[in-house]
Amino acid sequence: MLSHHLQSALSDLRDLVKLTESDIADIKEAKNDPQFDRLSLKEEKIKSFESKKAMIDHEISTLMTSNPDKELPQLLTQDQHALLDELKVELSNLRDTNKHYAKLVLVVSNLYNTFLERLVPTEMQGYNKVASKKPSFLEVRV
Repeated sequence: MLSHHLQSALSDLRDLVKLTESDIADIKEAKNDPQFDRLSLKEEKIKSFESKKAMIDHEISTLMTSNPDKELPQLLTQDQHALLDELKVELSNLRDTNKHYAKLVLVVSNLYNTFLERLVPTEMQGYNKVASKKPSFLEVRV
């Protein structure tokens, strides 16, 4: 059962990486809608992975409880060790992919904020930014 949960968790991680790579490709082309459409799918995959991780933890805990005189590496098969190693690699891959995506999101966010600041000048009132008090803050030139 542990092997099944490990394989299933790996599948979820790989799917998350693919979805995030699609997000990276779309953000580079300024395609926002596909990214938003994938949000619910990504959330489902994350929940699925979390539940499978909980099942993996439970299976390992059960193994260790039923065999208190053995260490964990002795309780797992070669395949299970290999799957755990793959899980570590995929988690690292997901972290790196998310890190890259987050950098792109930050750059795009700063770009939009800069454009907005230039179009609608703001001033600070305490800790809040508010639009300029001038009634016509946009100038149209032909």
